[in-house]
Amino acid sequence: MSITPNLPEPVEENTPWRLRVVVVLILVAAGVTLYVTNLWLSDRFTETTRNRAELRLALYSGNVISELQRTSVVPLLLAQDPALIGALNSGDFTQSSQRLISFRDEIGAASLMMLDADGRVVAATDRSKLGSQHRSSAYFIDAIRSNDTVFSLVEMETGVKEFTYSRRITSEREVVGVIVVEVDLRKFESSWAGIADAVLVTDSEGSIILATEPRWRGRTVEEALTAQSAPSAIARALHATTDWSLTMPDAYILGEAVMRSEARIPFQGWRIVGFTTYASVRERVNGVLALEIMGFALLLAAAFYFMSRKAQSRSRLFQRESAELRVLNQRLQREIAERERAEKNLEVAEQTLAQSSKLAALGEMSASVSHELNQPLAAMKTYLAGARLLLQRKRTEEALSSFQRIDDLIGRMGAITRQLKSYARKGEEAFEPLDMREAVSEGLAMMEPQLKSRRIAISRTMPAQPVMVMCDRLRLEQVFINLFRNAIDATKDAEEPQIELILSAGENAILSVHDNGHGIVDLESLFEPFYTTKQPGDGVGLGLAISSGIINDFGGRLTAWNGPDGGAVFEVQLPILKAKQEAAE
Repeated sequence: MSITPNLPEPVEENTPWRLRVVVVLILVAAGVTLYVTNLWLSDRFTETTRNRAELRLALYSGNVISELQRTSVVPLLLAQDPALIGALNSGDFTQSSQRLISFRDEIGAASLMMLDADGRVVAATDRSKLGSQHRSSAYFIDAIRSNDTVFSLVEMETGVKEFTYSRRITSEREVVGVIVVEVDLRKFESSWAGIADAVLVTDSEGSIILATEPRWRGRTVEEALTAQSAPSAIARALHATTDWSLTMPDAYILGEAVMRSEARIPFQGWRIVGFTTYASVRERVNGVLALEIMGFALLLAAAFYFMSRKAQSRSRLFQRESAELRVLNQRLQREIAERERAEKNLEVAEQTLAQSSKLAALGEMSASVSHELNQPLAAMKTYLAGARLLLQRKRTEEALSSFQRIDDLIGRMGAITRQLKSYARKGEEAFEPLDMREAVSEGLAMMEPQLKSRRIAISRTMPAQPVMVMCDRLRLEQVFINLFRNAIDATKDAEEPQIELILSAGENAILSVHDNGHGIVDLESLFEPFYTTKQPGDGVGLGLAISSGIINDFGGRLTAWNGPDGGAVFEVQLPILKAKQEAAE
């Protein structure tokens, strides 16, 4: 077997100049597209970023106002505190500092101080300030002169701004002291620094009082920007080549171009200013441009590929033809040999699989027979023990009744062995109209010895009318027996074992078996073959798997879940046999 490759036709002589024209057109289109895209996307993303920055500043302004308003009511409340007024009148301040500390933890202020009428600190959350003199401080002087709460902005020796609310404390219309509450606005600086590039707040005179850059405090905005190292002309040119943007920046911070956004804080003429870099804009624009460049690069690569094909010649292809044919023939020979070996291996595997299937079927049949015969054998054992006891007590008639039940069980075991032979056929030759109430009663009769020995309370709720279904009587009773046996085993550790049976008829016939046992641990593996939680020798884990298969054969469904008040709930759903179908049967 051989394969002859198809050789390409010789390249026409007029192809190269056409490809050169295509390359030039691609380059021109790429330049125009990148230029227009850069301008349009830069303007659009810049406007979006600016809007987001303004919205962020509005949120920051609201946070500052909220903190100021929340703290402004604190001096009024503390100035009316009887304990603080009593301490100022009596001069006993042993508990005053601790009381201010508890107030600070509750309201979240930076610090609290109480000054006496001479401006001396008599109580403070910062105990290092006790005894210090603040008679000349603005917050003390303004509070003494005013009847309301006053706001003061004090610059500390370290250059840090301190924001305070103060109010005088009066007792019998005499000024006995001043309460000072420091507003914790510096906490916003750290939170702003984690989100925006740079944020500052200025007072009515334009001086910076809050800033994410500590060295800006105390300066004006222009002074703060001038203090930054502005980029040189060469640095700006190099940066512009990477930005590809014609938008002029509002300012430079550490050599980085930024856009400026401002908002008014409705408090004593304050303003908030934010600076946002163009980095996010450039990243988004450059991402789109990179995709466009990649697309044009692929077009150029395709054009160069077709241009390179002119170097191929018919002679070189003919020289390689014989070598390619030899390689193909050797490859085909190897494939033929491999297929022959694979066919032989497949034949052996099929024989092995057939034998394994037979062994598996024999194993499943033996396990099924063992499980299905377990219930009648257990009942026979119980009846034999009862009959022996009755004969010893000379109660012959009752003993004969037990023997009659044993005889019925032997007949049932014979029917089970005959039924198990037909599991693989799934036919309907044994189906008949059946009242589910009778099947439930028969199953309970089978389990009567276990129920009596365990003293299990059975609660049955049955409809007055027959609940007719189409199924195999023997197999349905076996399902009910499996469910009753599981419920009995589940209530083994219950102090007052109970089993509730509810049979209802609607669109489907539904039997619910609810016990008060320990419940189901693994619902997902419940109906898998050989899954069991019983001790070795008590069960092989086939009952629920077989029962689920039987209900499925009847066109129904077997489900289980844990009840809300504990215990397991098994539910059997079977199609109701309609009156017309019952008449036809």
